[in-house]
Amino acid sequence: MIAVLGTLMPGFAGHALPDWLADRLRAGLGGVCLFGGNIRSRAQLVALVAEIRAANPLAVVAIDEEGGDVTRLFYDVGSPYPGNAVLGRLDDLALTEHVGRTVGWQLRLAGIDLDLAPDADVNSNPLNPVIGTRSFGADPHLVARHTAAWVQGLQSTGVAASVKHFPGHGDTELDSHLAMPIVRGDLAELRQRELVPFVAAIAAGARTIMTSHILLPDVDDSGPATFSPRILQSLLRDELGFDGVIVSDALDMAGASGELGIPTAAARALAAGCDLLCIGTDNSDAQLDDIVAAVEQSIGRGELPPARVQDAAARVAALAAESHRIAAETPVPAGITADDAPPVELTVLAGAIESRPGDVVQARRQLIALRTVANIAVGVAPWGPSAAGADVVEIGEGESIELEPGVQPVLVGLGVHRHPWVRALIAQTRAAHPDTIVVDMGWPDEAREHADVVTWGASRAMGAALLDWLERSGS
Repeated sequence: MIAVLGTLMPGFAGHALPDWLADRLRAGLGGVCLFGGNIRSRAQLVALVAEIRAANPLAVVAIDEEGGDVTRLFYDVGSPYPGNAVLGRLDDLALTEHVGRTVGWQLRLAGIDLDLAPDADVNSNPLNPVIGTRSFGADPHLVARHTAAWVQGLQSTGVAASVKHFPGHGDTELDSHLAMPIVRGDLAELRQRELVPFVAAIAAGARTIMTSHILLPDVDDSGPATFSPRILQSLLRDELGFDGVIVSDALDMAGASGELGIPTAAARALAAGCDLLCIGTDNSDAQLDDIVAAVEQSIGRGELPPARVQDAAARVAALAAESHRIAAETPVPAGITADDAPPVELTVLAGAIESRPGDVVQARRQLIALRTVANIAVGVAPWGPSAAGADVVEIGEGESIELEPGVQPVLVGLGVHRHPWVRALIAQTRAAHPDTIVVDMGWPDEAREHADVVTWGASRAMGAALLDWLERSGS
C-alpha cells in the first residue's frame, strides 16, 4: 500500500487542502499536483504548500508553469512571461535560460519543487490543437537548444524540470485531453525530429520527463506511449540513457483512461515504466482507493512485478530528497521577490512580432478580441491585450459589433484559421473595413492568409508587447 501511494500525485478541487488528502500524505503519498483552480493568491499558495509539507515533508509538489500561455502561478491575471514560441523566434539562449530561471525562483518562493515544464515538442504540424505556441518551434535543433537552456535556467534554482511530452506531441491534430492522437513514423524518423530535444534535455540534466498519451503505431501499436514499455524502457531508459523520474501526463485525460478508467490506466502506466503518476485535477479519496486496488490486483495477476512499483516509489522519494538537498544548498537570492513583473523588456518581445509589409496601423483603432474556447491545458487564464489592461471589446460566435466611422478594427484571436466563424468574420470585416488588421496570438497556419500580424504567444507579456508595437506603429 505504501509503495503504491508513493507513486501517486493527485490533484484536488478548491483552495484548501482536503482532510482526505492530508491523511494520504501522512500515509506516504508521493506528491500533489496544483492547478490554477487551487490558487487564489500568492500568500494562500504559500500557506497551502506549507500545509502539504507539514503532512508529508518529502512529498513532491508539482505545478504546470510553462512560462507563457500555460500558467498556474498567474492564472488569475495572465502570465508575465513570453512563452516558448516567442523565445524560439527570438533565438537568444541566454534570454531563454533567464526566463526559465525567473520561473524557477518564483516557484521556489512558493515552495514548489517540480515544474511540469518545459514543453519540448517540435510543433511540426501547424494544425496542432494543443501544443502550438507552447513549443519553441518547428525545427528540432532549435527546440533542442532552447529546451536545454530552459531546463538549465529552471534547475539552477533547485526546481526540477519535467520535459514533455515524450516521445513528442508536435505532429498531432487531436488533443490528447479529449482523444488519443495517432502519430505516424518509425524510430528512425523519431530520432531525426521528435527525440532531438529530449536528447538535449537529458544531456542538460533534466531530472524528470513526462510521457504523452499518443499512439505511435509504427513503434508500438499496443497503446499510447504512457503504457508502452518499448517507448519508456527500451527507448527512453535503455537507448537515451535517462535515469531520472518518468512522470505520466494526467491519467484523467481521454488519451489515457477514456476506455480503461483511471485505475486500470494507473496500473498499466506503472507496468510500462512510469514512476510518478499525475492523476488529474479533481481527484478523491475513493478514487485513490480504486487506483491502489487496481495496482494490487495487477500485481496479483502477475501483470505488474512488485519490484517495478518499489522501484518507482524509490525514484520518487529520491527526487524529493534531492530537491530538499538542493534547496538547502541553493537559497533564494535576497533580491528575488514574489511579484509578477515581466522579466523581459517589451521592445525585446516585440522583436518576435511579425507583420505583413505595407500594413498601416491607424491612430484611431478598436481592439476586438475573438472569443474562442482554449484547450484544456491553457484553461481560462486572461490573455492578450485585455490581460495587459487595454480597452478591448470581446465577441464570440454569432455576435457582432458596430464600429464608429473612421475607427480601424484590430481583430485579435488565437489560431484564427481554426474556426470557421472567425474566418467568416475576418472576411466580412475586411470587406466593410479594408484597413482591418488581424492579429493571431496563436500559432498560424502556413499560408497566414487570415493573419496580418503574428505574436507567437498570447500571455499577458505578449499582450503588452502587442500594445507597445501598435502604439509605435500607429500613424
